[in-house]
Amino acid sequence: MMPFYVPPEQLIKDRADFARKGIAYGRSIVALEYVDGVLLIGANPSSSLHKLGEIYDRIAFAGVGRFNEFETLRVAGIRYADLKGYSYGRGDVTGKGLANAYSQTIGQIFTHEVKPYEVEVIVAEVGDSTQETSLFRVQFDGTMRTEESHAAIGGKDEDLAARLGESHQPDVPLQVALETAMAAIEAVEERAATPGEWEAAVLDRTLGRRKFRRLDRAEIEAARAGD
Repeated sequence: MMPFYVPPEQLIKDRADFARKGIAYGRSIVALEYVDGVLLIGANPSSSLHKLGEIYDRIAFAGVGRFNEFETLRVAGIRYADLKGYSYGRGDVTGKGLANAYSQTIGQIFTHEVKPYEVEVIVAEVGDSTQETSLFRVQFDGTMRTEESHAAIGGKDEDLAARLGESHQPDVPLQVALETAMAAIEAVEERAATPGEWEAAVLDRTLGRRKFRRLDRAEIEAARAGD
């Protein structure tokens, strides 16, 4: 019996709709520059599953959607960075190179596998100056975009990016960036989060070789209180 024929454009549309629906269930994450680096933050009620993680010395990862899928990508990114850094040099590991690798992997899965990945990811890299700092967003179909000063992923990413574009300044202190990010996420998602529900981390260029640092609850509470 001959299989049913599905036009390629319909197949791509169905896969895209399927992936968007899965991503929409996740809480949004934003990455935005501040005076000393890059802040990554999102609401995450789970204390055991991380949406944010360190990839390499100056590079961090954020993912929304299916946890097992973006966790697979995060682990693969660490292996990619470690292998490249060992084979060549630590300076050869870049955020752009990692984002390109994610773009190829996710795009290949979207095009050739039965089920696409229901994920979107942000790759952030902090440099010694604002001009050397990079934000990359990779979508469910492998599309990669370079973002300026802020990026958003999740079900309401466009609304969130628009709000951040109106309220965010890249040369502000960390506390102001935290306040801006939390206010934008809560306004767009129309629900508040307690300090314990936030997951936040920074790539801080003032630190040593490893720039990644997770923010503790006290820092988030201080930003919430405006202290």
